[in-house]
Amino acid sequence: MSEPFLPYGRQSVGGDDLAAVAEVLRGDWLTTGPAVQRFEADLAEHTGGTPAVAVTSGTAALHVAYAAAGVGPGDEVVTSPMTFVATASAAALHGAKVVFADVEPDTGNLDPHAASAAVTSRTKVIAAVDYAGHPAELDELRTVADSAGALLLEDAAHSIGGSWRGRPIGSLADLTTFSFFATKNLTTAEGGAVVSASEQLLERARAFRNHGLVRDRAAQRYPDEGGWHQEVHAFGLNYRLPDVLCALGSSQLRRLAEFKRRRAAIHTRYDKAFADLDGVRTPVTREGADPMWHLYPLRVLGGRRRALFDHLRGHGIGVQVNYIPVYWHPVFEDLGYRRGLCPNAERFYSEQLSLPLFPDLTESDVDRVITSVRSFFGG
Repeated sequence: MSEPFLPYGRQSVGGDDLAAVAEVLRGDWLTTGPAVQRFEADLAEHTGGTPAVAVTSGTAALHVAYAAAGVGPGDEVVTSPMTFVATASAAALHGAKVVFADVEPDTGNLDPHAASAAVTSRTKVIAAVDYAGHPAELDELRTVADSAGALLLEDAAHSIGGSWRGRPIGSLADLTTFSFFATKNLTTAEGGAVVSASEQLLERARAFRNHGLVRDRAAQRYPDEGGWHQEVHAFGLNYRLPDVLCALGSSQLRRLAEFKRRRAAIHTRYDKAFADLDGVRTPVTREGADPMWHLYPLRVLGGRRRALFDHLRGHGIGVQVNYIPVYWHPVFEDLGYRRGLCPNAERFYSEQLSLPLFPDLTESDVDRVITSVRSFFGG
């Protein structure tokens, strides 16, 4: 009998999560109610107190954050190509020009020197990505952003619960975005958040996630229309995360430390198992980084990544590649972006393979992955 398929990522939902969701379903609120505010407050406990705005997805968080930053036509956003397409596409949807800067060859994170070389007088935002859960070089990128008069955005879809040089993720950038998709470090099924220490940026984020509606009479252009009156002064969208999913998020946050410990333990087991294996390179951890490992990005050398991918998939192990360089997508190719733009990112992509990593992975599951990888190399 063949072994069951082992995914590379999976949600971890327990009895407390189910009870939290059921409580909301039995109550008066399904959409925007008290569970939203509670979830936002709970998130702030993990971001050094930085306030949060809950939204419907990590992509929505990026779209909202760029809107809060005032990104529009004529502006440029400098970012990494080693990320999911949304980091760039959300800026492009606001009319900005996306400028890709190369990554560090070891972490896959945005290289501050490359970012510095990419900024111009039109740069509005520098958007770093915490690839695989390892924090980007946020201090150096802060210097680059400040010198360019730009905002620093941290796409922390992989890294909630981590820290950089003793400061929690969410407390370092002007704007930080999170994703709570099913495979992420905690889940609301679909969901995300924008956090910022700036009240002005937060207010813009809150407005954009709610169609841009203005209900405060003091801020309305025509406040005497009637008690029902609401206005839109700037366009927004419906990116409200409902109560039922926020309840799940608050419950999940209570297990975030547990999730982090388990992910780190699996990561360490992989590191030790492959340390002596010719043909691969294990992930690095920079001094000062306390990652929240979302992925285990094994580097497969010698052009054998695809063969190992097929080998593991053939054994029922759901490895994945994260990600193709963003500008390789035809939508960016059609805008004039060409391969060869960021050599480090392209080399990283050609070697990267994500092994299964999630809290409910058992020790026997980890053994199975290790055995299958080593057998491919004859180790």
